[in-house]
Amino acid sequence: MNNLEIKLSDDGSHTLYNKELNENYHSTNGAIQEANHVFIKTGLEPIIGSKPSITIVEMGFGTGLNALLTANFAKENKQQIHYIGIEAFPVEDELISKLNYPGIIGGDSQKHFDKIHQAKWGGIGLVNNYFTLQKVASKLEDFEPRKAIDLVYYDAFGPQVQSEVWDINLFDKLFNFMSDKGVFVTYCAKGQVRRDLEAVGFKMERLEGPPGKREMLRGVK
Repeated sequence: MNNLEIKLSDDGSHTLYNKELNENYHSTNGAIQEANHVFIKTGLEPIIGSKPSITIVEMGFGTGLNALLTANFAKENKQQIHYIGIEAFPVEDELISKLNYPGIIGGDSQKHFDKIHQAKWGGIGLVNNYFTLQKVASKLEDFEPRKAIDLVYYDAFGPQVQSEVWDINLFDKLFNFMSDKGVFVTYCAKGQVRRDLEAVGFKMERLEGPPGKREMLRGVK
């Protein structure tokens, strides 16, 4: 996309800046730090081992950073994960190839990152023996999962620029598709978002946010 450019965040990892929306894909305080804190440590780690296979839906697949960290985690912890990444506007391969996440994270990251982005949109790809990926080029309102969702990474652009993706009807849809005790995590801590998530049935809590952000939200069905 011509309206996207690569920027360096404070932890040395890249983010993308959307010039049209004047919005970054990740925290400028540290893209990898934010993703690890919000989605891995606060979302995935607490439910690891809770069932043989965990189904994760990510709203806002973006650069694939959250998928990469989750694929690494799945292999390291021998946890079967089926990951569904929803993205209405997929990032072009040329930009993806310039992102520095694999080099910073290390381990199997380069192999996993390549497989994540080689996987075809609409299909299901095997990233490692513990992690399968389904990339969905769609809006959330058009998405219908085939099995119950255990964990939601809500990583869309903020409500101030894309209020339509923070609509209470979308939260209600996700809640109804989730398994009992399913978990919803997001970097966003706005009061209206919390109240809407509570209104559809989630038990919400405010937690410490990633570096540079005071709070984040986690909900449990």
